[in-house]
Amino acid sequence: MTPTLVRQHLASTGGASRADLGARARDWSEIQERMLVPLYEAVYERLEVGPATRLLGLGCGSGLALLMAASRGAAVAGVEPCSPERLALARERLRPEAWGTRAGTGTRLVEQVSKDDSLAGPYTLVTAFEPIGCLAGDAEGLGELLASATPLAERGAAVALAGWGPPERCATSSVLRVATKLAEPLRGTGSWRPALRDDLEEVAQRAGLRPDGSGRVSCPFGYADLDSALKGLLSTGLFDAAIEATDRAQVDKEVTEALHPYQRRDGTVWMPNVFRYLVARVP
Repeated sequence: MTPTLVRQHLASTGGASRADLGARARDWSEIQERMLVPLYEAVYERLEVGPATRLLGLGCGSGLALLMAASRGAAVAGVEPCSPERLALARERLRPEAWGTRAGTGTRLVEQVSKDDSLAGPYTLVTAFEPIGCLAGDAEGLGELLASATPLAERGAAVALAGWGPPERCATSSVLRVATKLAEPLRGTGSWRPALRDDLEEVAQRAGLRPDGSGRVSCPFGYADLDSALKGLLSTGLFDAAIEATDRAQVDKEVTEALHPYQRRDGTVWMPNVFRYLVARVP
């Protein structure tokens, strides 16, 4: 099994039912995915995404970033290898009749990139917005996905990679350390680790891409209450190894306790974070 699929594997072997996986995908779509909107906007602004853009989103989740690009006039396609449930939500979200954008006109949303696919390129932009740098093996998994996708991009096309910022700039890191503690028996198979400064550059180098600039974006995680924060964070998959090593009740309890310092007087939860992005070019 490739590192890219670790989270899907842990969820399925951990006894999660189809209903559980569907609920978690909805939590991602309705609660967590919007936390990265500032990141999507910053990259799209920098790369001037618009009607001339042909975008391929890797790890497209439930499609919010693709929808935002389509609203700018871009033609979009997406690959979601880890969650069929998220992919189903993306297909629903990107129906052209739902939003009146170009999103559904000829859009392909698939689980894997293959030679038999109709992911017709060439693409002018490839994005990998699921942040790496907090999960053991995620950089290697992204490298594998890039290797299969970059041949679909035209020469000189931009590739945008995203990662967690320094742990000291990410309040959520203190909560994610719960995953490290609870997942100790499964260390190395999907457990959390601190982000490293050169994570994105190393992925780009291994993929044969040429770095062409980077940036940092403030992406605070804000939730209506502790329950919403718990659902949102668990929907990321970063706690899957912890659930596998212990049980869901134990993870719920310890994550909730770790969230208390970030709960404000009105009950909302607020955690400032900084994310990095790297723009690279296909040679």
